[in-house]
Amino acid sequence: MFLARLRAAATLASVAAITLLIPMPHLHAQPGHAASVTVKPFGKTAEGEKVQLYTLTNRSGMEVSIATYGGTVIHLLVPDRAGKLADVALGFSTIEPYFKKSPYFGAIIGRFANRIAKGRFTLDGKSYQLAKNNGQNTLHGGLKGFDKQMWKAEVVSQGPPTIRLSRLSPDGEENFPGNLRVAVTYTVTNRDELRIQYAAETDKATVFNPTSHIYFNLAGAGNGDVLAHEIEIHASRYTPVDKNLIPTGELKAVAGTPFDVRKWTPMGAKLQAVGGVPVGYDHNYVLDRCPVVRPCLAGAVWEPKSGRLMKVYTDQPGLQFYTGNFLDGTIKGKGGKVYREHDAFCLETQHFPDAPNQPKFPSTVLRPGEKYRSTTVYKFSTK
Repeated sequence: MFLARLRAAATLASVAAITLLIPMPHLHAQPGHAASVTVKPFGKTAEGEKVQLYTLTNRSGMEVSIATYGGTVIHLLVPDRAGKLADVALGFSTIEPYFKKSPYFGAIIGRFANRIAKGRFTLDGKSYQLAKNNGQNTLHGGLKGFDKQMWKAEVVSQGPPTIRLSRLSPDGEENFPGNLRVAVTYTVTNRDELRIQYAAETDKATVFNPTSHIYFNLAGAGNGDVLAHEIEIHASRYTPVDKNLIPTGELKAVAGTPFDVRKWTPMGAKLQAVGGVPVGYDHNYVLDRCPVVRPCLAGAVWEPKSGRLMKVYTDQPGLQFYTGNFLDGTIKGKGGKVYREHDAFCLETQHFPDAPNQPKFPSTVLRPGEKYRSTTVYKFSTK
């Protein structure tokens, strides 16, 4: 019944409406490509569950591969200014390293993205204690969040290539309340977009804040650091954090601070001024809102050598900008390449960190009878 309602909601009209709101980038037409969805085995979990890898390809050759373990984006191939494809998502070539070594590479994050202070929150007068998996805090859903779960997959369309992943997060999973039915739909459009649509319903009041945790390097995964990548984020404010990366509750203006990236700025230009241990951005930006509720431009990143340009559209209020500060050279990824500090960046669309404990932040409460819907689009082109 839940998935049937989702299918009814995902009408052609709504898809068309979203598409019309997002400008068309330059396409790198490559004759011979056909839009398609293919699937193949991708190993097994330690419990013996079979992992499948779905590959979505559009007519220009853009390709995204997604594993049913964690809903993880394994490969993301996009063209440079000469039309040459490269994988711009960090990760591994096989499934096994994702079980123990992955810092959330490419995964669906939930039930709650980012941090919850001291792993505690109160909802409707009842207190909930979550696992503390990040010092004294809960990070990205706890010990076994959505990134470490198996998802059921179905092919929605071959053109545009679309799959839907779904699962039931049972009441009490990671000590979150409510039976939460979740669906995440991935689409690769012929406008070189990766569209991610989230949907959820619950039978008990809960908190919910999903995101996608793709680690990007627009020069190609493992091809050096991202400090020369240029970024702009459409946010006049951000949420300052304490030494444990928990928001103080303040919404502070970026003007006059190293967090001001409203105009094109190399990622490394203000890194030392940002500080931190380790040094780098790991901060939530309060997005300047669109005049209507729809996916609007949140930010963009440009890699000068390849010419690849990625724009991010979302209907969420926040965007976490992270510069791979905790990549420490101990992880060997695709092609045997070692991932080091600042070898990637993440732009995670989200509600604000620790929102359940911050009454002035936008609410992340989902109640019975309500339908959670959200859309994020990563659009690729060149300049």
